[in-house]
Amino acid sequence: MAALASLPFVASAALEQLVWRGDRLAAPVAPGLPTGYGQLDAVLPGGGWPVGALTELLVPHAGVGELGLLLPLLGRVPVGRWGVCIAPPGQPYAPALAAAGVPLERLLVVQAATPAHARWAARQALASRSCEVVVLWLAEADMGALRRLQLAAEESATPLILIRPEGVARQPSPAVLRLALAARSGGVEVRILKRRGPLLATPVAVDLPWASGSLRPGQPAPAPNSQPRTSSVHALVRPLPARSGPAGLHAGAQ
Repeated sequence: MAALASLPFVASAALEQLVWRGDRLAAPVAPGLPTGYGQLDAVLPGGGWPVGALTELLVPHAGVGELGLLLPLLGRVPVGRWGVCIAPPGQPYAPALAAAGVPLERLLVVQAATPAHARWAARQALASRSCEVVVLWLAEADMGALRRLQLAAEESATPLILIRPEGVARQPSPAVLRLALAARSGGVEVRILKRRGPLLATPVAVDLPWASGSLRPGQPAPAPNSQPRTSSVHALVRPLPARSGPAGLHAGAQ
């Protein structure tokens, strides 16, 4: 009889392991890629950027710290793999990225003529299965286009991070993670709009080591034998030069 009495407890414990509850973070199929910021990893399912899934960073305007937030991820691209930045609003500034630890020889920058071209480039990068991470600046996309991007990320088991205007926050999205970013002194404020788990009432303040550096746009690149300088978040991109030719694909050259 004692053994029979314990059966409901055993069944309940087993059920607890199988059912995800809305008041706790879900355990994803694969662990996330660490963001490089412990306070942010602590509130993300999987402890970092989702792998094989779509993440959205929503910003009020370019330069609030979105690229600075991704520097640790771009800095960990291993030999034989690529980090890809598609349709950035400015030309990523090679000296600042190198000073922040990004391996330029493993960074690809794609300039796209239209949002459709940018989405196509992202799908091709994911389909290559040679990318550690794909970052896409995307202002325009309907649900069908977003679902195709999500599917491409799933099939390639690659994190795809979309940087989009904050005005799309009320629009539906298949992204498993949506973060709204705002600039703050010394870093960026991260508000979680969507994750698998309970809503987070308060934003997460993330200090960016590059937010108070001395390297600014327009300054000459450091000499090859000089000590690297901590770069400013706002020095990570520079205005795109005027061009009359087609969009291009560039390996991370200075």
